[in-house]
Amino acid sequence: MQRLDALQRANEIRTQRAQLKRDLKGGRARIHDVLLDPPEYVETAKVFDMLLAVPKYGRVKVNRVLVQCRISPSKTIGGLSQRQRTELVSMLRR
Repeated sequence: MQRLDALQRANEIRTQRAQLKRDLKGGRARIHDVLLDPPEYVETAKVFDMLLAVPKYGRVKVNRVLVQCRISPSKTIGGLSQRQRTELVSMLRR
């Protein structure tokens, strides 16, 4: 039973994340808001994957931004320090 609940929860999270990525792509959501005040379902998502959903951001640009902010590509959104969050948002606002 626990396993089924966990699978159900994982599926909900994946669905919500997919929707968020579509919203980022379509300009209905702003990456700044997601980074500064992440919804619970996005806490365990990789920063790299979320940035890739932003229009005009490809692998190279995302990697460059992460390197400049000293953030590992495997870092999760929930695992970002306040400094990293602030730095990342100011980089993205340029």
